[in-house]
Amino acid sequence: MGEYRRYLGRKILLLAALALVLVGAVLASILAGSSGLTLGQVLAALVGRGTTQTSTIVWNVRMPRIAAAVVVGCGLAVAGCVMQSVLHNPLASASTLGVSQGASFGATVAIVCLGAGAQQGSSTSGTITIYNPTLVTFCAFLGGMVTVCVILALSRVRMSTPATMILAGVALSSLFTGGATLVQYFADDVVLASVVYWTFGDLGRAGWNETGLIFLVLLVALAYFLLHSWSYNALQSGPQTAKSLGVPVERLTLVTMTLAALLSAAAVSFVGIINFVGLIAPHMVRRLVGSDHRFLLPASALAGASVLLLSDLLARVAASPMVLPIGAVTSFLGAPLFLYLIYKGAK
Repeated sequence: MGEYRRYLGRKILLLAALALVLVGAVLASILAGSSGLTLGQVLAALVGRGTTQTSTIVWNVRMPRIAAAVVVGCGLAVAGCVMQSVLHNPLASASTLGVSQGASFGATVAIVCLGAGAQQGSSTSGTITIYNPTLVTFCAFLGGMVTVCVILALSRVRMSTPATMILAGVALSSLFTGGATLVQYFADDVVLASVVYWTFGDLGRAGWNETGLIFLVLLVALAYFLLHSWSYNALQSGPQTAKSLGVPVERLTLVTMTLAALLSAAAVSFVGIINFVGLIAPHMVRRLVGSDHRFLLPASALAGASVLLLSDLLARVAASPMVLPIGAVTSFLGAPLFLYLIYKGAK
């Protein structure tokens, strides 16, 4: 009993340390910017005692972006964590299963075929924007969910193995990427620029209402995942062992994949394509807290939020005042880890 209590104490301390890292990343993100706010001014604004200008900068400009980074990072990381668990594949995530590519195809159709992209200003000095974000978001969400529905349908009809589900995701990713390319081929320059703008990924697109919606989906999904954390632990010993322990493996896999896909699709449909967060975060913390999902799930959520928040901070300060695409920054971070995992698996 004493050893178990020490085990729990170490895990709780690691979670507390990850939470402190996230708090530090939030404060650094609030302070970063051209307005030159001090820590005291930021803290005063956060508790409602700042000046009107400071409060506007903190609550209307920076906090919505930070909140979006935290919620989207948590959602993608948690979804990646449970996907890796039920599929027994360390490379499983929204981007490798085709959810992100399906969302990209849906957004491309909305912008090119349904006219959701526009140009403001003159043809030489105008800016590219998405003037119907609701339509783009809906189509992107639909595209992401179609991917998962096809994968789950294949698994139910053919009783596919987890490896087959990964291969199906790769095939669907290729299909949706080719479809998006074909649609873009018939688009004019302005509409094509709108598509590229959306696929870059931008946390500034999600306001408080959009972030709140993603948070509700995250809350429901995370509650289910935590309630079944012991079942995920049993799955690590193999599906047959889990069944012998009373775990309904098929139903658990179906519900888990559906919720994880719903969470991933909701996140990327609002902010665009953000790759590798769902792959990076679980592997970062698994070496720290182990594979006990009671601690791995909240640790992945905290790590995912911190990774995306720090990536956004890097995107904002690396080439200030220009903001780099957040999707490109996370890809630069995730691609080396992806290659490392492939090499490790081959070895």
